[in-house]
Amino acid sequence: MNTQLCDHADEAVAGIEDGSTVLVGGFGMAGMPVDLIDALIRQGAKDLTVVSNNAGNGDTGLAALLAKGRVRKVICSFPRQADSWVFDELYRAGRIELEVVPQGNLAERMRAAGAGIGAFFCPTGVGTLLTEGKETREIDGRTYVLEYPIRGDVALIGAHRADRMGNLVYRKTARNFGPVMATAATTVIAQVREIVETGEIDPETVVTPGIYVDRVVKEAATA
Repeated sequence: MNTQLCDHADEAVAGIEDGSTVLVGGFGMAGMPVDLIDALIRQGAKDLTVVSNNAGNGDTGLAALLAKGRVRKVICSFPRQADSWVFDELYRAGRIELEVVPQGNLAERMRAAGAGIGAFFCPTGVGTLLTEGKETREIDGRTYVLEYPIRGDVALIGAHRADRMGNLVYRKTARNFGPVMATAATTVIAQVREIVETGEIDPETVVTPGIYVDRVVKEAATA
């Protein structure tokens, strides 16, 4: 399947359905695909489950999507910080669900989805509220908890550069979740700063091969 190069973010997010599970890349605002999120707000999909490292910053990006009431549930590792007032208000009012997942587990559960792993045992969180009700097993004298993959209907990720075949290169902490999300979703949409001709990216530096990427859009220029 060839990667579609979109002229506008609205074109890139077309067809995202109500009730979708949406994996949203970014480490804080680093790698956050703000243009795609803004387009998703305009597109109107609702009752979404959002999987992301955190639950939004300030009033932009993911926080803006939450503020519109489009998100039913957030699955993340870091829901509350100084500028997470949008999520904080919604959660305290009982208007949004939350599942907290330790950061390494969050990445590994998506990686497992992409790798076709049915489930895995992990020691993180054993004996805490995060693992209540989950299956445990003792392995070599240590207790592990059974974790299941997290799959997305759609992944919205931010990368630094793409070629016309959809091969992606990331920049710094934007790489933390984008690559695993790209393998864990049915439809992968990437917002990039630059689109170059095929062959201009050294194959040795490609992080996400284009075979995983369905749509690419260049982010809007800022003043």
